Amino acid sequence: MDSTVLTGLSLPFIGTTLGSAMVFFIRDKVNPKIEKVLLGFAAGVMIAASVWSLLLPAIDMSISAGGIAWVPAAVGFLVGAMFLLLLDHLIPHLHLNSNEPEGPHTKLKKNTMLMLAVTLHNIPEGMAVGVVFAGLIAKNNLISASGALALALGIAIQNFPEGAIISMPLKAGGEPKLKAFWKGTLSGAVEPIASVLTILITGLITSILPYTLAFAAGAMIYVVVEELIPESQSDEHSDLGTIGAVVGFTLMMVLDVALG
Repeated sequence: MDSTVLTGLSLPFIGTTLGSAMVFFIRDKVNPKIEKVLLGFAAGVMIAASVWSLLLPAIDMSISAGGIAWVPAAVGFLVGAMFLLLLDHLIPHLHLNSNEPEGPHTKLKKNTMLMLAVTLHNIPEGMAVGVVFAGLIAKNNLISASGALALALGIAIQNFPEGAIISMPLKAGGEPKLKAFWKGTLSGAVEPIASVLTILITGLITSILPYTLAFAAGAMIYVVVEELIPESQSDEHSDLGTIGAVVGFTLMMVLDVALG
């Protein structure tokens, strides 16, 4: 892999790591109002990335290949959402601000299940970055290096608050700072792993690239609807989550259009 690909695959993990490091600089847990803004921001980034970086290129590739424009986008999107639904039922996890675990019954600690929830939600982000760079490696003329880096940067920016959102509650729950930092960081380690696996799979059958782009989009939108939006809109001050989503969507859209 060249330096551009390595940089792109590393950026999201770096974002999570830097966010997790906030346990060393912030004394208390994240303010609930700020938390809502950050959750909404992450949702906005993921929605915009799903459209501009994944679904639209999938449609354009299908048109260029002489196929039916919407088929790869629709099929891949649905399968991606179903894949996350399956993982949602197979992996025990606990959403932020919830006391009811999801998935199989387990005796895992609350903090561990919270970390698993973030890890689960990071899988589609890693896949999204991986599939775009798979297209770049395959020299697909609809994917540029700057566009791929824009997606990786957008995911990294929204991973920063995610890292803080996972590590700060761990510290507030009694975990030592260093342990909370490492757990927050490890929750993001799945992203480069998912990225590399996606590149390898897509590299074996380059014709599935439009489908894998849409697959990643479906998985990300599932996370947005299942987790981020409900958490950003729960209780009072829901308008803060909405504002965060608008800002995140706008930022990711600008990055993709300006650099794509």
